[in-house]
Amino acid sequence: MIQHKDHFHGSDLEKIEQVYGIKKEDVTSFSANVNPLGVSPALKKTLAEKIDAITTYPDRDYVSLRKCIASYVHTDFENIIVGNGSTELISLFIQTEHPKRAMVIGPTYSEYEREIALGGGTTFYYPLREEENFKLNTSDFIAHLNDKIDLLVLCNPNNPTSTSITTKSMRLILDACKQHGIYVMVDETYVEFADNMPKITSIPLTNYYNNLVILRGTSKFFAAPGLRLGYAITGNHDLIKTINTRKNPWTINSLAAIAGEIMFRDAAYIQETKTLISAERRRIFEQLNNHPDFQAFEPSANFMLVKILREDMTAQDLFDRTIRRGMMIRNCSTFPFLDDKFIRFCFMKPEMNDRLLACILEEPPHR
Repeated sequence: MIQHKDHFHGSDLEKIEQVYGIKKEDVTSFSANVNPLGVSPALKKTLAEKIDAITTYPDRDYVSLRKCIASYVHTDFENIIVGNGSTELISLFIQTEHPKRAMVIGPTYSEYEREIALGGGTTFYYPLREEENFKLNTSDFIAHLNDKIDLLVLCNPNNPTSTSITTKSMRLILDACKQHGIYVMVDETYVEFADNMPKITSIPLTNYYNNLVILRGTSKFFAAPGLRLGYAITGNHDLIKTINTRKNPWTINSLAAIAGEIMFRDAAYIQETKTLISAERRRIFEQLNNHPDFQAFEPSANFMLVKILREDMTAQDLFDRTIRRGMMIRNCSTFPFLDDKFIRFCFMKPEMNDRLLACILEEPPHR
């Protein structure tokens, strides 16, 4: 067995080649959390016909794209700002608000803390508790908010726990944050995969709270991480104006802007994705949840957090086993508050999910 301390992100297929000697083309990434259907069929069919768009600059204000997004998320297009992936928007928002003390719920995506630190701020974590199945205890959390905090970052559904906060609970959090002068950034990268999306999304709340900004992108649900198209929704038009004065013009290229309009209108693809993920999420959770060697935490996104209960197996052991068979899962020991017993994997098509489950659940020879 290779002895190393590398931990791989879902996009680190080049590193996998170097360490394991497996061609990246031969690896199925259960770590990247990307829609297994691939890009929208409508996009594949029509984008090539739009190639001449690269001969001109895109609309500086992206009005047509923003109107399309607004229709998709049911808000006014004036509430939409677009960017080069949600990563750019996270950076722009944090640069604009310049938080000195930020609170993040952990374990979660590391980019929030990195951007806050780059801006000279300090991040404090409120830990989700394993004994509560990593679900947020709203009343206890609110009790930890105070006037010294100026930014709260929530990933909903959360990565890597796949747990979510209801809109009802989010209202209570936003009310408390208003009292303390805290701005709230909600990352909804995975919300479109959730069965109960209308009860989770905070977009309707942007009509009532001016201390709220919501981030989304096309990397995961629309399987287009290379497109680098993200967007934010907020009812705070002063914030939008300030961000627009900071951001560079034309950060979304002409083809990406056109692609966005095509994807958001592909209703058949959107529904097929939701149906597939819903069925596989339920099926795989039931299989793992009833196994004595694993504890599965009920997921709401397109991935699941699992704890290994066997004393003789670690997350790295399972990573090594699966990668040697061309399947890449996530060793979650680098996330705050998780140790070397936690793994995360996303849901793919049924036949691939069956392959992964068979590998994970395989009994060792000595047992």
